[in-house]
Amino acid sequence: KIILKKPVLINGQNITELTYDTEEIDGILYTQAENHKIKSAGQGGNLAGAIEIDYSLHLYIGYAAIIAVNPAYTFEDLERIKGSSLRDIARIGRSFFIESAKLQAENSDEQSGTTLELITPASMNWSESE
Repeated sequence: KIILKKPVLINGQNITELTYDTEEIDGILYTQAENHKIKSAGQGGNLAGAIEIDYSLHLYIGYAAIIAVNPAYTFEDLERIKGSSLRDIARIGRSFFIESAKLQAENSDEQSGTTLELITPASMNWSESE
């Protein structure tokens, strides 16, 4: 749950707290978040090369996590949020990408199905006559 520093008017009500769940973001919401991010940045604006540093996308993925459990809200509603609450929402979106990358790195300690055997010149048993 996010407690907003400044209430936002949504559907005729002053909203002061928002629930969210990143696990409820589906492909449609993800794509909508990307599209709204691109639209808000304007033509040629903020095209980060990597998801991990795409701060505007983090914000819109945070919005998507809110919309996922509050379907009466829209991206346009959430774009009216002001101040440091935006930072809190962007953190939700950032953790959506960063936390999954951390988990993948932690799980990479497990052996994969393919193991490469390294061959060095000392292990090849060459004779001088070859």
